[in-house]
Amino acid sequence: MSEKATTNLQSIRDEFVAQWGIMGTQWGINRTMAQIHALLMTSPEPLSTDEVMDELTISRGNAHTNLKELVGWGLIRILTKKGERKEFFEAEKDVWEMFRRICQERKRREIDPALAVLTRCKEETEGMDSAEAMAFNSQMKELEEFVSFGAKMSERVGGMQHGKAMQLAMKLFG
Repeated sequence: MSEKATTNLQSIRDEFVAQWGIMGTQWGINRTMAQIHALLMTSPEPLSTDEVMDELTISRGNAHTNLKELVGWGLIRILTKKGERKEFFEAEKDVWEMFRRICQERKRREIDPALAVLTRCKEETEGMDSAEAMAFNSQMKELEEFVSFGAKMSERVGGMQHGKAMQLAMKLFG
């Protein structure tokens, strides 16, 4: 690849990494974590912590914390190379698999705890007979049913193979 093409590709990749970081903040993920994910997702080779730091101009602590968080989400994996003491990181590149893992992790971190609170609030107000308590209980029941339905649908779609999910989406939205 010519020097001009390499420079142009790097510029385009930098733009993507920056935009992915902005989108990540809209989804409740910190900007650096999203940028590291984008960098690894578009890197042809696994990168070390030092390479991530250099590429994004971030501190070792920031890189280390966010790399470990991405490993925890299942979006990147740690690799070792024979003869190297460093860890290298490689992103999951299959878009459907990334979607599936994000859905699973968000359910575990966000939906399940919220559902537990809704269920507990509903159960603890079931015997109360004031109008306010009955209205609260009714609202908790509706929210619990809705969140539970959404979680089941997410699990169902996330468990489908890519092609079947796309066929379902086309039927629903096409």
